Amino acid sequence: MKKLFLLLLVLSALAGRAQRYANPKPFAKDITVEDLQRHLYIIAGAEMEGRETATEGQRKAAAYIENEFKLLGLAPGNKNSYEMYFPVYADSLQQLALSINDTGFIAGRDFSVNLADNHPAGFRFSEVVFAGYGLSDTARDDYEGLDVKGKLVMVWSEDVAGNIPAGSRRGFSGFTQQMAAMKNGAAALLIITKNIIPAVVKGSMYVNAYHKTQGITTFYISENLAEKIMGPGYTAQKAAAMPQVYTANIALSFNKTMVTMQSSNVLGILEGSDLKDEYVILTAHYDHLGKKDGIIWYGADDDGSGTVTILELAKVFTKAKAAGKGPRRSIVFMTVSGEEKGLWGSDYYSSHPALPLEKTTVNLNIDMIGRIDPSRKHGNSANYIYIVGDDKLSSDLKPISEAVNKKYSKLELDYKYNDPKDPERIYYRSDHYNFAKKGVPVIFYFSGLHPDYHEPSDTPDKINYRLLQKRAQLVFFTAWDMANRNDMLKRDIPLR
Repeated sequence: MKKLFLLLLVLSALAGRAQRYANPKPFAKDITVEDLQRHLYIIAGAEMEGRETATEGQRKAAAYIENEFKLLGLAPGNKNSYEMYFPVYADSLQQLALSINDTGFIAGRDFSVNLADNHPAGFRFSEVVFAGYGLSDTARDDYEGLDVKGKLVMVWSEDVAGNIPAGSRRGFSGFTQQMAAMKNGAAALLIITKNIIPAVVKGSMYVNAYHKTQGITTFYISENLAEKIMGPGYTAQKAAAMPQVYTANIALSFNKTMVTMQSSNVLGILEGSDLKDEYVILTAHYDHLGKKDGIIWYGADDDGSGTVTILELAKVFTKAKAAGKGPRRSIVFMTVSGEEKGLWGSDYYSSHPALPLEKTTVNLNIDMIGRIDPSRKHGNSANYIYIVGDDKLSSDLKPISEAVNKKYSKLELDYKYNDPKDPERIYYRSDHYNFAKKGVPVIFYFSGLHPDYHEPSDTPDKINYRLLQKRAQLVFFTAWDMANRNDMLKRDIPLR
């Protein structure tokens, strides 16, 4: 009986290992142009309104993806849920006012603020300290000899200042001026600018609700307001930029509330067999830029192409499992949101992983694989893919990737963007990077930028569906190998 039990264990292990050598090509054929196109005309359709993070369009896209995962029979990837929610915030302007000597001025015409930078505050000052360019660094210190602690400071912006000091041009910005004012103890800052932006009622979204420090309250004011403070000497002061104290009664008032919203990643999992507690994670971001002034940014290539590829990969892996050729490792199919805002969804997952990252052998990330890069002037541009990140963390990964491609897909693997020093910094610009930062080996599949990138014209009719199919099949073949090989990928190269 004991011998029979041991024999069964050996046969079971051999059967599991044999799955690696099962032929994946019949299943790859089920990644079809028709299904890629069908999904993409929905994901990048008008109903999804550009899928901006934390909007109704994004929620509709998430519901569509979740429903597809359910229809395929994938298990929820986040405990009992297919969605992993994370908070998103935006500032809503409640009150904004500026007066000089009891005369009020109009926000959006005479002055403006940055909602994100400012925190609620109200001040009444009887004088203003003019600090020239407002710089304080090793090249120049406009605060030398000035006492500005607890006071209102006024400075030139770059667009008004005529002669920026030598050695300071590179670091001359509103941010550096704010840092200098804070370092010297100022309570609030006026920056004189030609570019008064319209009053913004709702600010940009963000995910970090808490900060180590609060910035200085900053109002951007027009030259007209600056002249009312400085008086007849304004023109001379503009040329000289000499520190001076001006007497004026100035009231500043700013208030906002923080609106809490949410977005989500959508996760489905296909359980493996003998190595089911190890994972292959396949990702793409399903968010895009949304709708502005009634115009939809469709995001068909960026990253509808990756999103529908995830759906097709989920389909063929579930078919393989139904045919008795399921993966040894569990496969997580994940579409993330917030990528266009700053890789938010993948950052949230990597910080709150639903499954242990130390047991995640690889992340294969797909972002824009549906078009042809018009700048690519070598090789066969009808048969290529850019490969990014395969040599960064594991010496195993690149040889496997190349061997799989040589055996099955025979695409030209282009490493143009694989250098982290590449001026486009593509390696840092998609969701794989948040996995790489945690030590997970990655490959990022990318077909390059084009004139429709981040334009409303990135529409489904411009996708090269045959090439999208072939690229999706390469990801499938690579994932097949990653899911069925005996060992997890080595992690033997330090992150660069």
